[in-house]
Amino acid sequence: MSAPEQVRAIADAVLYEGYILWPYRRSALKNQRRFTFGGVYPPAHSREHEDDPSTMRTEMLLECGEAAGIDVMVRFLQVVERSVARRFDDRFEPVDELTIAGERHMSWEEAVEREIRASGLSVDALAHGLRVPISIRAGSQREQLLDERGRAVGALTRSWRALDGEVRISCERESGALARILVEVLNSTSFGGGSRQRALTLTFCSTHALLHARGGSFVSLTDPPEALRGAAKACRNEGAWPVLVGEPGTRTTMLCSPIILEDHPRIAPESPGDLFDGGEIDQLLILNILSLTDEEKAEMRATDPRAREILERTEALTPEELMRLHGTIREFGMER
Repeated sequence: MSAPEQVRAIADAVLYEGYILWPYRRSALKNQRRFTFGGVYPPAHSREHEDDPSTMRTEMLLECGEAAGIDVMVRFLQVVERSVARRFDDRFEPVDELTIAGERHMSWEEAVEREIRASGLSVDALAHGLRVPISIRAGSQREQLLDERGRAVGALTRSWRALDGEVRISCERESGALARILVEVLNSTSFGGGSRQRALTLTFCSTHALLHARGGSFVSLTDPPEALRGAAKACRNEGAWPVLVGEPGTRTTMLCSPIILEDHPRIAPESPGDLFDGGEIDQLLILNILSLTDEEKAEMRATDPRAREILERTEALTPEELMRLHGTIREFGMER
């Protein structure tokens, strides 16, 4: 896996951390409260729920010269409401679930990835600050559900709300060769009140930022050099924590993550794919999936397209691929 692919893999793992958890079924209690990491909520909701912020703020240090530049990418998930309807004559009536041609369809929530990019930014020019708007229009997509004869007997509709906000990027020189970079993500979407579930449809979920430096090197805030400990301690981070990503020893890319990570985190090469739980052991989750009953697998398959992909990938693993998940030790530079 190349360095850019490694960075993307880590960022994707952060983006989907906790998206849906074992046993990967809608009926599971742990999947009744989703999208718990990195939420940037509509401000009207945040005023009533102080633990659900409407902003994310992250600061980091960059050692650089006068010609240095950075690229910034903010990523988040937007909740997509998936509704199932049964056709009656010329109208569609919403239902909780529907089985057509042997396939089960459920109403629930999915998510779509969103990215806001600001590239080729001069570090010194950012002293004046930059505001990048977030403006996503509401929309929907309808998919007809056909029976064995090809007749449209149902419909699957995916819809999402409008989102508004902005990314604020600025820079302040600490000294000639040291700059403090600030990235803020603000949600300004209007919200008329209601449950957390309703607020989630207007939330930037799993929000994080990726920064790449040109002509400079980021400073580890987890383990800064002695001379920079004071400046590192003064960095203010709310809702995200910057960690170095990429090959060990490199300092050109920083991931501002809403979950706790060490510098230069890596995806285990033996992992066959994302299971949406970076703190779990792949082998145990996979064995648990294989032990599900046929009925439980049917619900997992119908719960979410990504859950279905996990099931199909797991069932396709060979005995050799399963064995590779067992018995690797890396802590002391050893592998076996």
